[in-house]
Amino acid sequence: MTRSLNGILLAVVVALAGPVSALAADTNTSPDFQEVYDLIRQHATGLSTDELNRAAVQGLVAALGPRVALETNEAAANTAEGKKPLAETILFDGGIAYFRIARVSDDLAKAISNSYQQVRATNKVSGIVLDVRYANGSDYKAAADVVDLFVNKSVPLLNWGKGVVSGHEKPDAITVPVAVLVNHQTSGAAEALAAAVRESSAGLILGSRTAGSAMVMEDFPLKDGEHLRIGSTPVTLGDGTPLSTGGIKPDIDVTVSAEAERAFYADAFLVVSNPPSSSSTNMEASATNQTKVRFNEAELVREHRAGENPDEMTAKRPPEPQAPVVSDPALARALDLLKGLAVVRQSKS
Repeated sequence: MTRSLNGILLAVVVALAGPVSALAADTNTSPDFQEVYDLIRQHATGLSTDELNRAAVQGLVAALGPRVALETNEAAANTAEGKKPLAETILFDGGIAYFRIARVSDDLAKAISNSYQQVRATNKVSGIVLDVRYANGSDYKAAADVVDLFVNKSVPLLNWGKGVVSGHEKPDAITVPVAVLVNHQTSGAAEALAAAVRESSAGLILGSRTAGSAMVMEDFPLKDGEHLRIGSTPVTLGDGTPLSTGGIKPDIDVTVSAEAERAFYADAFLVVSNPPSSSSTNMEASATNQTKVRFNEAELVREHRAGENPDEMTAKRPPEPQAPVVSDPALARALDLLKGLAVVRQSKS
């Protein structure tokens, strides 16, 4: 066992064991892990061997994450078996097509392409939002296939240990601007997808730094039925740049608390009395439930002839609700960005 690994093991065991935390004062000396483990087991009051083993495993996995991950049977069963990779498609005002990606897996590119063609058949599409917040997956070919939808020439995209995969020259590429939404829960192939979209100049990334787990994971079954997943191969962009274990930094940072982000993700039109403090927050969210009254010319003429006071009629008439305003900070910022780009492109055409 190497000295560096000894140091990690000592730090995590002592930190989690608690009663003998004074031993962790200096881990740079990297004492022998087995010696420390045995001393804790023999002398820590009220600490069973099972508890010590559990603390060592959990601490070690946490210290080495995301390069190492422990997957329980329940978590494995809940990974996207039967789960559609494309969860939702919405057309927002201004012709912005929104695609919510649940998981980067086989058939995702086909699902996005089909949905895009359906939207485009009846509407003019001026931009696309790919929402990979909370998305994961380990299918890097699927990630490359999605990015290939948005490139119209041969350009290197990704390499996950099987050689560089490139986009293809084609006349039917989707060439409208793309905004990719990410957060701390964007992991694995979803991170690679976002990074490759940016690298290929197809779009920009908005949100918060990603999980940093874009690597090929090798699966090792354990005796208790769980699985230990160890990152064995780094994933790189087409130019050879490795995807950092520190996560992908977005082009436009949108800061919002984890709780608020979950709420906005569930309801993009959520009405909030105190919008989150962020430079990217759509501050019009509080106006979502405002209403206004409209009169057409015929109504005004009829009420004038009847001697009705327009001001009194305004008070009596039921208000007409305004269209809801997107209050999800990341999505609102993406929509504003894409609408602005659409105006610029139109002015140049």
